[in-house]
Amino acid sequence: MEICVVGAGYVGLTSAAVLADCGHSVCCVDTNREKIQLLNQGEVPIFEPGLKELIINNRNRLTFSTSVKENIGKYPVVFIAVGTPSAPDGQTDLTYVDSVVDLIANSITSYKTIITKSTVPPGTNEGIFHKLIQKGVNPQLFNIVSNPEFLREGTAIADMLHADKIVVGKQKDDQKSLDIIKEIYQKIDAPYIVTTLSGAEMIKYASNAFLATKISFINEIARICDKYDVNVEDVRKGIGLDPRINPHFLQSGLGYGGSCFPKDVRSLEHSALKKRVTPIILQAVQSVNYTQVDYYIEKLLTVIPDFTEMTIAVLGIAFKPQTDDTRYSPAVQLIERLSAMNPMVHTYDPKARLPFAKKENVVQCENITQAITGSDCIIIATDWDEFKQMDWMEIKKLMNGHCIVDARNCIDPESVEQYGLRYIGVARS
Repeated sequence: MEICVVGAGYVGLTSAAVLADCGHSVCCVDTNREKIQLLNQGEVPIFEPGLKELIINNRNRLTFSTSVKENIGKYPVVFIAVGTPSAPDGQTDLTYVDSVVDLIANSITSYKTIITKSTVPPGTNEGIFHKLIQKGVNPQLFNIVSNPEFLREGTAIADMLHADKIVVGKQKDDQKSLDIIKEIYQKIDAPYIVTTLSGAEMIKYASNAFLATKISFINEIARICDKYDVNVEDVRKGIGLDPRINPHFLQSGLGYGGSCFPKDVRSLEHSALKKRVTPIILQAVQSVNYTQVDYYIEKLLTVIPDFTEMTIAVLGIAFKPQTDDTRYSPAVQLIERLSAMNPMVHTYDPKARLPFAKKENVVQCENITQAITGSDCIIIATDWDEFKQMDWMEIKKLMNGHCIVDARNCIDPESVEQYGLRYIGVARS
């Protein structure tokens, strides 16, 4: 099939590359000229394992262009995969989606299947349909489909090629779009969930909200365990073996971050409040997450009451391993909080860069050795394998101090303590 993917961000690039790999002719368009120029030179502006290779291997079927309107008008299938950031009040900013809808309205001359990949609040796709009608587009010329993505950064390609489900939201009288979707995804073996446009939107939000809830739940349990001298890892294993619960997303630590969970939980809360529903659980999930960094700093202050003139090494900047994404990263929040307390902060991440303006007491190092040399304390803020497999004997020699704060519960306390280092975690007795 001939497909135009609007948006060369994380979702758009992954979707375009996988669809091309499935044999379709795909043009990925974006108004960011620098980004498109990089892609046409064989470079990828984001880090996602395997994505660059997939794009290069499918250059005969995958093109990139800044001619957004022209390509929207040309292709019979249009994927909307633009960003939907959070507005200050928590609701989803649909500016980029609306701009694509305007371009579709101004360029449509033949039948199109318009597929929304972007994460949008319930009612958005119905709104797109009515907006196109209001702009004078013949309803016989298009159908709207809500087809949310369920990709995890770091494993996005595998998640799409080996999806656990394909969610399709369509209008009641639309008999055409499901067949088109099935042709697009014919090489992907996954069960279909067919629902309404708003039903598909809600499935995406409910999925992210539930996973965020599991993270905040285990973090709150860890706080309780900490006070009763209980090892939260034992609790995690104990409840994770229950098939009704399962062990996924039960790793206690600094909390969730990234481009999805924070903004989607806030957006769902806003959507609920707009309909006069008080989402108590969603509000509690966010409350726990917002205070996780504070909890770890309080733990550290019990050992080092004054950070002034100390050197603290923070290992990790990205919100999780296998990505360079720093959006809503708890590691970045931790670095900023520490910086305000006047120590010298050395930080290192294999892929991510600090997203804020240069600070006099924050230095991003080029390797682990540079970051930890002379440090009084090391904090593991992102659980990269590189950090989990460190040689603690050598680290002890490089450090001035002896405190190791495991803010991801990712290392064995005994492996640290046997070299005379002090392990600090939450509920890791």
